[in-house]
Amino acid sequence: MSDGNALIRDKTAIAGIGTTEYVRDIGRTEQETSLEVIHEALADAGLAATDVDAIFKVETPGEASISELAVARNLGLPNLRAWGGTDYGGGAACGPIVHAVMAIATGMASVAVAFRARNRGSGTRPWSKTGARVGSNMAFESPYGLVGPVQQLALVARRYMHEFGVTSEQFAQVSVTQRAHAARNPRAFFRDPITVEDVLASRMIADPLHLLDCSLETDGACAIIITSAERARDLKQMPVFISGASQGMGPRHYMMNGLMYKDDPFDMPPAYAAKDVYACAGMGPGDIDVAQFYDVFSPMVLWQLEAYGFCKPGEAGPFVEEGRIDWPAGELPVNTHGGSLSEAYVHGFNHVLEGVRQLRGTSTCQVENAEVALVAAAAVVPTSALILRR
Repeated sequence: MSDGNALIRDKTAIAGIGTTEYVRDIGRTEQETSLEVIHEALADAGLAATDVDAIFKVETPGEASISELAVARNLGLPNLRAWGGTDYGGGAACGPIVHAVMAIATGMASVAVAFRARNRGSGTRPWSKTGARVGSNMAFESPYGLVGPVQQLALVARRYMHEFGVTSEQFAQVSVTQRAHAARNPRAFFRDPITVEDVLASRMIADPLHLLDCSLETDGACAIIITSAERARDLKQMPVFISGASQGMGPRHYMMNGLMYKDDPFDMPPAYAAKDVYACAGMGPGDIDVAQFYDVFSPMVLWQLEAYGFCKPGEAGPFVEEGRIDWPAGELPVNTHGGSLSEAYVHGFNHVLEGVRQLRGTSTCQVENAEVALVAAAAVVPTSALILRR
C-alpha cells in the first residue's frame, strides 16, 4: 500500500446526507436548493453550519456555477479553509468527495460539504447554445450531428454492439431493472414498471438509443457531509467510511465522444479510476456488495460493469440480461434507487446518497448485510469513484 493510500483509506467518513424532492420544476433557484440540502445534511449528521470549513461542488462546462462565496456567506461560516469545483459534469459525481477526503486527511479542513444542485428539468441544455462555428475536436463532430451527449454516446454504443454482439434488448434490460428498483422508492420520479418491449417501442432518440434508454431531466439537489472517521464515530449517524477514492482520465482523452480518437475506443477513463480506487481501498470486485453506476444512458452501466472488473469486455450484456444486477436476487445489485434513468438526474450525485443508505441499512431496496458499496461516475469523460464501507 502506498503512502497516499494509507493516508486516505478509512480516515474519513460520510456523516450526513440531504436531498430535495425530484421534480420537473422545483420553483426555487439552485442556490436556494443547495442551501436547503446542506442544512438537511448537517442536521442529519448532528453538526452546525459553523462547523463547516470546506466546500466542494460538481461543475459542468457551459453551465452557471454556484459560488462558494454565496454558500459560505448564507451558511454563516466563520472561515472557509478549502474549496473547489470538480469539472466534467457526470464524471465529477464523486469528485467533490474525493477532494474533501484529501482536504480532511491532510488536515486542511475538518468538516466538508460536497453538493450538487441542478435545475435541469426546468432549465436549458448546455449544447442548445452550440453555434455555427465550433472549435477544437467539436469542429469534427458538431457539424455532422454529434451535438449533444445522446448523439455522441449513440455512436459509441453502436460500435460496442458491432464489436461484441451486444443487443438493444440488453441495453433495455438496464432500464427495466432500474425502474423495478425505483418502484419501491418514494423519492423516484418514475415508478411505473416497464418491460423490454416498452423500451424498444419508445421513440428513437439517437440510434440505437430509445427514449427509455435515456435519463430523465429533473430539478433537485443533494449534499453530503464528510469529516474525519474519528469525529464521525461520535456523531448522530452510523459513519460510512470512505475506504477508496480516485479520479481517472487515461491517455489521449477528449470529452464524451473522444473514444473515437483512440486506437481502442473502449479504453475508457473508469478503467484507470477502477485500478486506483481498488488499490486505495485494498479491495477488488469480489468485495463489492452493491454498486451505484452513472447511467445517463443505459449502455453506460454495461461499460462500467466491465471497467470495474465484474465482467470481461463484451460480457456485460449477458450479465445484465441474466438478472445479475437485479435486486434482491442478483449477485451485484446496481442502482438500487432507480438511478438517473428513474429516480432523478442530479449528475449522479444522488448515487452517492444511495450508497450511504445501503450501508446504513435504509435503502428501499436494501441489500442484505451490505458492507461495501462502489459508487462510480460517468464512463466516457474524466471520471471519479468511491468505495464506501460500513
